[in-house]
Amino acid sequence: MKKFLTKLLCGATALLAVSAAHAGAIDDAVKRGTLKVGMDPTYMPFEMTNKRGQIIGFEVDLLKAMAKSMGVKLELVSTAYDGIIPALMTNKFDMIGSGMTLTQERNLRLNFSEPFIVVGQTLLIRKELADKVKSYKDLNDPQYRLTSKIGTTGEIVARKLMSKAQYHGYDNEPEAVLDVVNGKADAFIYDAPYNVVAVNKFGNGKLEFLDKPFTYEPLAFGLKKGDYDSINYINNFLHQIHEDGTYDRIHDKWFKDTAWLKDME
Repeated sequence: MKKFLTKLLCGATALLAVSAAHAGAIDDAVKRGTLKVGMDPTYMPFEMTNKRGQIIGFEVDLLKAMAKSMGVKLELVSTAYDGIIPALMTNKFDMIGSGMTLTQERNLRLNFSEPFIVVGQTLLIRKELADKVKSYKDLNDPQYRLTSKIGTTGEIVARKLMSKAQYHGYDNEPEAVLDVVNGKADAFIYDAPYNVVAVNKFGNGKLEFLDKPFTYEPLAFGLKKGDYDSINYINNFLHQIHEDGTYDRIHDKWFKDTAWLKDME
């Protein structure tokens, strides 16, 4: 009996040691004094680089409020979107905050917070196609050329729902949009908030915006599997800012006010 109790105590001690070693991203950030977030700053108005080289946006402000609630500094780690999950797995940062859609495929690899906003895919098409193309279904044809940003749900949707069309993706959104503006592609597929801005910023009067979303896209913060303590903290933070007015203030700054556009290149 004594030997059994000794083994039990040793096992409990080892378990506590493992738990302490894997306390979670939020605890690690608090101990470090810095919350490190992986982000590809090309997604207007969520995260983008202004003309002074600063990363700004709706999601950036949410993360600033989160870091403040933890009593730490925010460090944004600029990372290409198609490599952002591997970078998290190799400890380049604590979490992903980069306009990431919570998909089932990604959820097999990551834990996600509750969504902080829900968007949907929309279309920017060549103006000449306005009479022919009324929805994404009309683009499911070999005669059309589609584009989006590589590694995003825009690419996934293009390949899944418009598989008969030709597809060529780009590493960043503006390059893909300009492919449509310049007549090299027929449609750009992307989240509605980005396309609202892009049609005016890059369109040059040559784009038609089909603004009715045709997918359901909850955006959330991504963390390593099993980090439930951090998920719990982030979810409670999101509930708090929804109730105290912080979320509405940040949301309106980026989605109802266009003053920030003057700060862009």
